[in-house]
Amino acid sequence: MSNSKVANSGKDATSAYNVEAVRAQFPIFEREIDGQPLHYLDNAATAQTPRAVLDAVAVHDSRHRANVMRSIHHLAEEATEAFEAARGQVAQFLNATSPTEIVFTSGTTGAINLVAHAFGGTLQPGDEVVISQVEHHSNIVPWQMVRDRIGITLRVLSASADGAVDLAALQAIVTPRTKLIAVTHGSNVSGAMTNVAPIVAAARAVGAKVLLDGAQRAPHGPIDVQALGVDFYGFSSHKTFGPNGVGVLWGRSEVLDALPPFMGGGEMIRTVTLDETIYAEPPHRFEAGTPPIAQAVGLGAALAWLCAQDLTGAARHEQRLTGRLIDGLDDIDNNRGLIRLIGPRELDNRLPVVSFAIEGLHPHDICQLLDGHGVALRGGHHCAQPLMDFFGLTGTTRASVALYNNDGDVDAFLNGLDDVIKLLKP
Repeated sequence: MSNSKVANSGKDATSAYNVEAVRAQFPIFEREIDGQPLHYLDNAATAQTPRAVLDAVAVHDSRHRANVMRSIHHLAEEATEAFEAARGQVAQFLNATSPTEIVFTSGTTGAINLVAHAFGGTLQPGDEVVISQVEHHSNIVPWQMVRDRIGITLRVLSASADGAVDLAALQAIVTPRTKLIAVTHGSNVSGAMTNVAPIVAAARAVGAKVLLDGAQRAPHGPIDVQALGVDFYGFSSHKTFGPNGVGVLWGRSEVLDALPPFMGGGEMIRTVTLDETIYAEPPHRFEAGTPPIAQAVGLGAALAWLCAQDLTGAARHEQRLTGRLIDGLDDIDNNRGLIRLIGPRELDNRLPVVSFAIEGLHPHDICQLLDGHGVALRGGHHCAQPLMDFFGLTGTTRASVALYNNDGDVDAFLNGLDDVIKLLKP
């Protein structure tokens, strides 16, 4: 595959989306890797952070650093105001009915574990929780722990051929004993989005709750949890252009009100005696100890920045780049059957995550060689071993697109991969 062929195949003169203006807001793209421009296509693992977020965290820590809700001095009041403003920004991003529905966690994993311990603690032996074969380990392992501790039953929705949650057996899997359905909003391996409405309908029919893992969906713009009709939604800051170390659990008010706390300590109480404790109202009931204050401020800034972008144009741009990745893999393969795409080929209702396997090549080797081209990818099982087992693979190579990626990133990936295959499989 020649450079001219790849470069010319991606031009879209009719697009009004200014990706270079977006890209210029990310200082990391000013650097080079071994003398080459950085082509960052590992966004499904961690997104990069714009200058607006870096500045917001720096200003907070240099001008307003203090603990929240623990003093009446000036800095503490400023820190508390900034922390709660970030909570309000998250509530707006999710269309929550109130900021009190927003619980800050360590990330999506922390959010799911909170539900597993708090909601899971209300379950009885023989109660059922439904998950899927598509899930990230963070939405499998916590429920296995609840199963082993309490004696609940885990029931599993299979994956479909394109790596989506297969809903064909939904009515058989969901029973009157089902208390929760916990599934991904979109796969971190296949990019396939989950059809949420039938899941919510099935849950409501038996009085069950629904949790969505939104780690992969949140980076692509606001989410309407009220329209989705679910009860819990979790996502991570570091995948959503914000700092590491903070994430979100949204919970419907009446659901959070009925849950016991996950951890005990400071700030999650109203009164404590040596005999008993009266817990605070949500969300503080679920935020024991000092929270990730600066990180939450950064997350609020990240969501404000994201919502200020041309998200319609960004979605079209990401979809076009995803199509280029898929078509480019087909061109490189040239009907040889070497490259196996994991995920749907249709671009609608799909995340810009493209995973593939090459016969006889280990994903880590592919990633290491492409790193020499300045291309950052992810290789392995992506914390989704049950889905890999379904496909009969030990791992895949994954390229994932964000709103700052451009045609040059796709060109570098496709040309680099073509070189790797010629080198290793002549």
